Amino acid sequence: MNKFKNFSLAMIVFFMAGNFAFSQEKTDKVDEKEGYKFTEEIRLDCSPVKNQYRSGTCWSYSGLGFLESELINNGKGEYDLSEAFIIWNSYSDKAEKYVRFHGDLNFGGGGAFHDVTEAFQEYGIVPDEAYDGLVIGEEHFVNGEMDKVLKQYVDGVIENKNKKLTPVWHDGFNSLLDVYIGPYPNNFTYDGKEYTPQSFAEELGLDMDDYIEIGSYTHHPFYESFILEVPDNWILGEIYNVPLDEMMEIIDNSLKQGHTVAWGADVSEKGFSWKNGVAVVPDEDKPDLSGTEKEKWESLTKKERSKMLYGFDEPAAEKEITQELRQEGFDNYTTTDDHGMEIVGIAKDQNGSKYYIVKNSWGTEGHKYDGFFYASEAFVKYKTIDMMVNKNVVPRNIRKKMGV
Repeated sequence: MNKFKNFSLAMIVFFMAGNFAFSQEKTDKVDEKEGYKFTEEIRLDCSPVKNQYRSGTCWSYSGLGFLESELINNGKGEYDLSEAFIIWNSYSDKAEKYVRFHGDLNFGGGGAFHDVTEAFQEYGIVPDEAYDGLVIGEEHFVNGEMDKVLKQYVDGVIENKNKKLTPVWHDGFNSLLDVYIGPYPNNFTYDGKEYTPQSFAEELGLDMDDYIEIGSYTHHPFYESFILEVPDNWILGEIYNVPLDEMMEIIDNSLKQGHTVAWGADVSEKGFSWKNGVAVVPDEDKPDLSGTEKEKWESLTKKERSKMLYGFDEPAAEKEITQELRQEGFDNYTTTDDHGMEIVGIAKDQNGSKYYIVKNSWGTEGHKYDGFFYASEAFVKYKTIDMMVNKNVVPRNIRKKMGV
């Protein structure tokens, strides 16, 4: 009986040790995957990351962030410009155009980079400390109610049964903006000096004519400008059209010359992971595998393959992006006008693959890279909607073809 007990105990210890060794072996194998390791080659100075929070105003944050970087590059120092001021003016102009179009125009919180430069040029700008737009008791923008109320207001103006519009409807709309964002800052004090929005803009010394938007599409001729067909382009702004390789050349040249890039892209893809701080385009057809790994891959289900590709635990082979593939995404609505950000640098992963360092507007709290992420070259090629750059960074041969 005692021998049996001793034998049983020995067997239990043996199997436990075996299981521990097996588990340890599995753990060691998992630990072999080191994740993404980036070496930064260019990282330009920019203003701190902000948090747009519960608002669809990324275009204002990224557009102004880009201009703030231009001020740094121009030796003006670091400024914190008011997104609320741009939002107030853009919404006011949008309401007027929406009513004139009888409601046949997109109306909401979204916008584009040229909304920022148009408002800056027409109305000036103010610093954030003079007009932060936070008048409803929130720490950050929470614009859902405002967006809904403003939309119902302009729809009511259009649908009214009086057979004419009152001359005060636009004043009423602007009053709502004053309530939700704050009274319009016609005058303010900054660093002990009195300003108007126009005089403050003049002191900053930025020329909005220096900034152009660029994209790459085949449904319009290259080197010509066209109205970008996305819903948030309510202002019907135009962008220049260049081939894909030249679009990428312009981005690189801008960064090498010390200028950031305002970047509009689609971040609704599976390859975009804010949690992991990367945006990639894994090649689902040709993963970089060999030997037993390849055999294992071929035995996996589609769901299992997707989980493996989008685990973000190590760099993977990416899809080759062509002009045709990019256009197909735009034509089929799989690439949509989704989010405005700012490209501030270039990096490489441990395999030597190229990435762009991107400043976001989703805050920094608990984020792996403090509000920045790394977008692969393939992702930028594939998912860029448009970008805004200083026209002086465009290589001379491309500028000549664009007529800029």
